Amino acid sequence: PIPVPVGILRLPRGPDASGSRGFSRDPRRRPSRDSPGASPEAQGARALLRERFLRLLGAARGRPARFSLWNGIGVDAVFGAADVESVAFQVDSLRTPLGIQGAALLRCSDVLAFSF
Repeated sequence: PIPVPVGILRLPRGPDASGSRGFSRDPRRRPSRDSPGASPEAQGARALLRERFLRLLGAARGRPARFSLWNGIGVDAVFGAADVESVAFQVDSLRTPLGIQGAALLRCSDVLAFSF
């Protein structure tokens, strides 16, 4: 079979000469998650909460978990791991209304809550 040619969409150049299409390539110009002048106490509290969350994920490996998804569906699985950026959870024996999957990735953006 002969491949069908596909048209190429070219995006316009960005507002600056670098051609960044509106995105800054300078990491120093990245917007900060903290508001300007955030207190050291608030930063310490966030660091403590992050550490507790990471310890929870480390201790949860191999435990049964219940995930509540944004669309109102609850699924059960055996917790495996979470990636560094907290983008996805890796689970085993995922039980859904459609059946059981041996292994799966659940996007964190789809998970409303989870418990062990």
